[in-house]
Amino acid sequence: MPGKATSFRNTSAEEPTSVGQSVGQKVSGAAGQVTSKVSDMGRSAANRIDENRGAAASGLEKAASALHDKAESLPGGEKVSSMAHATAEKLSSTADYVREHDVQGMMTDVETLVKNNPGPSLIAAAVVGFLVGRAFSSND
Repeated sequence: MPGKATSFRNTSAEEPTSVGQSVGQKVSGAAGQVTSKVSDMGRSAANRIDENRGAAASGLEKAASALHDKAESLPGGEKVSSMAHATAEKLSSTADYVREHDVQGMMTDVETLVKNNPGPSLIAAAVVGFLVGRAFSSND
């Protein structure tokens, strides 16, 4: 009889370990699949952004051109006209930047900007988050 009790205890002691390993392996496998899918989605989004960079740059360039054309006719005098031209120049440089840099390069630049300016970056992120939250919230 003592042999059976020992045998029973060994079997029951081994079962939780094998069940634990099985659950752990399942969780690990699921986490790997999620990571893979998120990575694929990120690559897909980056590819779509890269494909549309030219159109975005063209739109920015058109906006800059229209602003330059209308700057002199804006009310507010020379000061407003000067600010409009400066804004148009910024739009034009942004268009050039978008044309010249792929998504990976832009992400590297953003990382550098955030590392060099953490305070303003946090404030900007909070403002953007607030605006996105307001845009998606319902006023019912």
